Amino acid sequence: MSVINLQEKLNLFSDHWSPKKIGELNGQQILLAKLKGEFVFHKHDNEDELFMVIKGSLNIELRNKTITLTEGEFYVVPKGVEHKPIAKEEVHVLLFEPLSIKHTGDIIADITVETYESI
Repeated sequence: MSVINLQEKLNLFSDHWSPKKIGELNGQQILLAKLKGEFVFHKHDNEDELFMVIKGSLNIELRNKTITLTEGEFYVVPKGVEHKPIAKEEVHVLLFEPLSIKHTGDIIADITVETYESI
């Protein structure tokens, strides 16, 4: 494994809502993503999901409240909790997720990615 520069990896893609795998750690995948607009409400029955904001501001809408993250902050969405990320402007995030997680959890949508591209 070599040193990973997050900005260099972010410069390799421009698409939104399509996480890119940059590493693995003990059954977890480390992903980078660019987000803009609204995702879909979904949940992961068996996996927690960590969102860490590198650039911008991200809202994570839950059914009973909204979590707002700014640069340098992260939030763990507990397994089974419905959530919908919303990015009014482009946001860059680092995600930690188990290898078994499905992109849109229990929902299949036009935005669903079946396999994450490694960069």
